[in-house]
Amino acid sequence: MRLFIITLLVVSGTAFAQPASVFLEELTSPELTAAIRGGKTTILVPIGGTEQNGPHMVLGKHNVRVKLLAGRIARELGNALVAPVIAYVPEGGVNPPTGHMRYPGTITVPSDVYRKVLESAARSLKLAGFRTIVFLGDSGDYQKDNEIVARQLDREWAGTQVRVVATVEYYKAATVGFAKDLRQRGYNDGEIGIHAGLADTSLSLAVDPRLVRPAELQSTQKTPAPPGVSGDPRRATAELGNAGIDIIVTQSVAAIRAAVAQR
Repeated sequence: MRLFIITLLVVSGTAFAQPASVFLEELTSPELTAAIRGGKTTILVPIGGTEQNGPHMVLGKHNVRVKLLAGRIARELGNALVAPVIAYVPEGGVNPPTGHMRYPGTITVPSDVYRKVLESAARSLKLAGFRTIVFLGDSGDYQKDNEIVARQLDREWAGTQVRVVATVEYYKAATVGFAKDLRQRGYNDGEIGIHAGLADTSLSLAVDPRLVRPAELQSTQKTPAPPGVSGDPRRATAELGNAGIDIIVTQSVAAIRAAVAQR
């Protein structure tokens, strides 16, 4: 019995020091402290957005997708955790409505407000003990904002061991890199598209099929395409999306490791 109790304590202590989840919001505060002390000093900040995605994909596509991919990247890095998803991002003007704001369900914030949110999140994560803070943006609208905030904080914290990185390679892999792969598979740019097309829809199917409305895919065959759709998603598959996910994870991990090495 005594041996059993000692073994239980050892196992419990190990589990406490090395929590199974890579998601910060699924940890307790002491578990997080132990994880950082144990070497998990990189934090990924996944950034999504709440926007229209045509008649066949849900409004929260970016949020679901970036959380899953950030988790994959964190596990591959081995020393990283994932912060909660930032879902409120610049999506266009309200009065008059511009960009995605022309469609119901899209939620926007001004760029200056968004940058303050990023900055405050980074300062909070620095205070917690993280040394590398990485912005991962799943949409193109705010990539420049991410870079601006990262440069600003990097300059301010130049004398410390804390680094802030805007990993644009994540978004480039999801768009340029994945599009190149799809062309090599025989798909054309008219299908691939840049928003809610073949590439975008395939990634969503791979992440969670519930993000896509199969019955509505056929409505995208109309000419011109339905509002909010660029491309033709009818031949989208989870298999294609998984290939895209591999590209995103591989290129993002390489970019983050390179940025850390440069520090």
